[in-house]
Amino acid sequence: MRRAWRDGKATDEVFLEDCAALILGLLELYQTDFNNKWFIAAKELADEMIQRFRDPAGGFFDTPSDGEALLLRPKDLQDNATPSGNALACEALLKLAAFTDHSEYRDLAEQSLSLIGNMALRYPTAFARWLSAAEIAWNYSKQVAVLGDAQEETFRRMLQVVRSEYRPGVVVATSAYPPSKESPALLMERPMIDGKPTAYVCEGFVCKMPTTEPEILKTQLKD
Repeated sequence: MRRAWRDGKATDEVFLEDCAALILGLLELYQTDFNNKWFIAAKELADEMIQRFRDPAGGFFDTPSDGEALLLRPKDLQDNATPSGNALACEALLKLAAFTDHSEYRDLAEQSLSLIGNMALRYPTAFARWLSAAEIAWNYSKQVAVLGDAQEETFRRMLQVVRSEYRPGVVVATSAYPPSKESPALLMERPMIDGKPTAYVCEGFVCKMPTTEPEILKTQLKD
């Protein structure tokens, strides 16, 4: 990764917000075409972000551990014209936890949220992206897993149901059956019903009854 480019030269510097924003972008790409390469890249980058930027006291430093030696490593928590790196990292880890059931991701996100609780209550407009992440953490992301042939009409209608409304707290994973080992854990051990495209709506990996009917999926998403 590179931070900046000018006149044919790229810097070697990279910061927390670069990693975190790219992880979120990769997860959105995955939920657009469901190509596992985007999900794999997001997870690998998250693991690198944790290794290079994590503060043992909670949250993340803005600069990497292997970067330029500084008298004091910055750790900006407040959202400004753009979200802080820590807020983006928190949201990225919560969404990855919803895909992977990897407890470390959620634990690190919750530790980060503990840093801004009092400040966000006093100055909420300075912590907008943090509050979005807090809502995801508080309510758990609603998870949708759809398995089956992506060319079938029912499969496409199920995706249309999920995408028909603005659902910021929903993560979606799809795959042919059986899913490959590189697929998100959300798709694992989710059998199809009678060979038909099947949808699962879950929270915290606890799922409602699977359905093959788009209208039932629509109702489950509203519950």
